[in-house]
Amino acid sequence: MQQSQLGRPAFNRAFTNAVVPSPTEQPPRPSPVTPAPRPQTATMHVKRITLTSKKNLEMDEEEETNNSINSFSSSEETAVDPAYHYNHGADDQHHHHHHTDHKRHESPPPSPIYNPPRHPTSIFSFPTPTAYSAPPNPTASISPCARGSASELFKCVVKKPDVIQLEINDEMHSNASDVTVQFLAELRVYTTLSRHRNICAFLGSLENVGMVLEYLEGRTLYDVVVARPELTKKQKIDYHNQLLDGLTHLHSYRLSHGDLSLLNVHVTIPTNTIKLLDFGRSVSADSIYAHPEDEPLDPFDSLHRKSNAPPQKLPIPKFEQIHPGTRPFSAPEILRGECQDPRLADAYSFGMILVCLDRCESVDVKPWDQRKDLLPKDFFNGCQIFEERARGYLKKFHDGRTPLRKEDMIGIVS
Repeated sequence: MQQSQLGRPAFNRAFTNAVVPSPTEQPPRPSPVTPAPRPQTATMHVKRITLTSKKNLEMDEEEETNNSINSFSSSEETAVDPAYHYNHGADDQHHHHHHTDHKRHESPPPSPIYNPPRHPTSIFSFPTPTAYSAPPNPTASISPCARGSASELFKCVVKKPDVIQLEINDEMHSNASDVTVQFLAELRVYTTLSRHRNICAFLGSLENVGMVLEYLEGRTLYDVVVARPELTKKQKIDYHNQLLDGLTHLHSYRLSHGDLSLLNVHVTIPTNTIKLLDFGRSVSADSIYAHPEDEPLDPFDSLHRKSNAPPQKLPIPKFEQIHPGTRPFSAPEILRGECQDPRLADAYSFGMILVCLDRCESVDVKPWDQRKDLLPKDFFNGCQIFEERARGYLKKFHDGRTPLRKEDMIGIVS
């Protein structure tokens, strides 16, 4: 990507998928008997991309064998410019070295080079990276809404980037950078985690559109908490256990939720299953965190690193910004720009949800008090089940806040 393109408006797109020969030149035609040998100077494996009716990309046999089901792999699995090392929003913990063999010399010429433009929709532009494709048997845990003689129908949700441009005082402002960061963060979660009953299912990506998610029939946890009659003790404990199970599964991959609140938790009908969703503010526990008031980080920085940079024995650290989530669930250290462990910040949000769940009502804390780790004196009034647990989760992060642990689930007495 040329430096001169950085100032273009967010909606401008400029990339070429084909190399056009001059009028006086005839494109080289490979021999019908012996394919042209691959150049020996190439240092990066450029893959052949084939669009089919069954799968977005046709992978090489050796890549398909090595590709882990739950990995969030680099888009070296797409046709890329050898001048760049692409890494779609994730930290690559393992570097795979591709060795040249006789099979590579027998393959046809590579497809045109793909250079994604700096725009949110480029995440889903053709060719869709295999890292964003559907997991094996993506509808395994979903019931069809209808069946035909040769097919099954499923409801789903398509989530696409929504870029807005505003002109303020003759200056153009756009949310394109933030939209890109959120979609890359959410894709990292959905393509890294293994399936879990308490996390919304990821069904893949649609080229030039967005990501496809499970359709959830139900209500937000806010609607469930404020409804009357109040929840029973058994229901409260069940929701506590399901939330803890889903969050600890997420944390086991060293990823945080980042915006845990009553509105970002769904309760399905009729099974009363908790579903976590909206991971756009998720960050990795292995990243270096920038202050949220700093200049926005380049969301495509990791997509355009030079491949000829000196080899690194350890993964290059990723810089991420931690933005405040929904009030009053956002942790005080995030409001102050001092967060050191995003998973402990999730524990604070979980403690807030427990108070709402126990009191069966929404709660609030003045933002200036919350920044100072202060809670109202009557904050725990009405708590009958989770007060002690909530107090542990709502401690200061450097003063022994309780982390989320799966073994802390409560046994339900029938």
